[in-house]
Amino acid sequence: MKGATHTADVLDHARAVADAVLYEGYVLYPYRASAAKNQVRWQFGVLVPAAVAHEGGENCAQRTQCLLEPRGAARVDAELRFLRVRRRTVERLEADGSYTPVPELELPDRILVPWDEGAEERVRIHLPARDLTAGGEDWDVAFDLPAHTGREPVTDPSGRTVGRLVRRTARVTGTLSPALEELPGPYRVLRLTVTVRNTTPAPPGQGDRAAVLAHAMVGTHLLLGAPGGHFLSMTDPPEWARGQVQECHNDRTWPVLAGAAHADDVVLSAPIILEDHPTLAEESPGPLYDATEIDEILSLRTAALTDREKREARGTDARAAEVIDLVDGLPAAVRDRLHGTIRSLREITGERQPDPAPRQGLDLPPGTGHPWWDPAQEPGAGDEIVVVVEGVPLGAGSRVVLTPGARRSDAQDVFLRGRHATVEAVVDDLDGETHLAVVMDDDPGSDVRRAQGRFLYFRPDEVRPLTGEEP
Repeated sequence: MKGATHTADVLDHARAVADAVLYEGYVLYPYRASAAKNQVRWQFGVLVPAAVAHEGGENCAQRTQCLLEPRGAARVDAELRFLRVRRRTVERLEADGSYTPVPELELPDRILVPWDEGAEERVRIHLPARDLTAGGEDWDVAFDLPAHTGREPVTDPSGRTVGRLVRRTARVTGTLSPALEELPGPYRVLRLTVTVRNTTPAPPGQGDRAAVLAHAMVGTHLLLGAPGGHFLSMTDPPEWARGQVQECHNDRTWPVLAGAAHADDVVLSAPIILEDHPTLAEESPGPLYDATEIDEILSLRTAALTDREKREARGTDARAAEVIDLVDGLPAAVRDRLHGTIRSLREITGERQPDPAPRQGLDLPPGTGHPWWDPAQEPGAGDEIVVVVEGVPLGAGSRVVLTPGARRSDAQDVFLRGRHATVEAVVDDLDGETHLAVVMDDDPGSDVRRAQGRFLYFRPDEVRPLTGEEP
């Protein structure tokens, strides 16, 4: 492969987050092949052969564009990563020595069923930056991953062979096309473009998504590194580069800064939207493959599976088996750490005197008489804060009628319109917008909501003063 070599260690830090992208939605709770959630898979970063592109909304290529200040960068490292579908069937060993495909093979510790596994693939290139900007040369790098069939014997606890797993992987071919273009401007900046294409010949069974996926690239994403250089943020670039950032076009991928310790020499271009310098939650005990859920909920639900359900999950996929084993062996301290973690959005400075009468039963932080969520713990909260609505000052204790829906921001607005509520506090958000924290008057759990700080928040134009004349 032209210019191929090992990518630099500068990419290592980003791989942890890239793995989460690669395996997002790989296998969903309850982690069994028979579960309805696992019948339609491979949703992110799917690149199919060009002959069947746009069928069912799939595409054959993705393009990343980002800006690089080269400074001392002598090369650009690129690592293409994706999953290749590996179709697994289950066969039982017969008395005559032949093998028969079966829908399941039950063992004491697991129930093996047919399943599509994901085999991780990487294509790495290392290219001198000066050659990429010189022009006049085709830097397309082609890769060809041949078809393969593998067989793994299945044995029972006594070591006797009772069947086998047959894994078939179809051929996948593609290209990785990098280019650098110097842009005009007050500072030297290059536009890096990397296009990834699936060039696999038209597969048999066109129109059948399962057949097409065998030749697809799944979870496709790029890691880009420029040791000694500086990538610019695509969401918060310096003012002088905003126009150049707006001219970049990213198709079916989104590049973010992903270097260690907020370094800007690495970019992760992913098929899902991330913020700059994404990190994995340190409380997470391991990959659960379902980022639409919360680790705590997934762990508790997984622990509640029956023994047979856990056996089927273990037989579904090796990664699903790891999840079951992880949850079964999760120490109580680790499980507790999943609950109630707070990362402060802003630092509150200044000393506060302890509240002479803190609320009973609440775990209050040192030096304050109020929990973190209580508006009374904000600096200056001792002053009465009001907001004027329809000529009436509203503050803590005021009663209002809810009139949400002007911005159509919440589907539950229709259920809250016209309801009566009591204002607990007037607060400002991080953008300086004013909100009223309220508790519903007819909520039977209002005392619990007050104790836990579970308020509803409305803008001043979403309420009106309660005059006593309303029904």
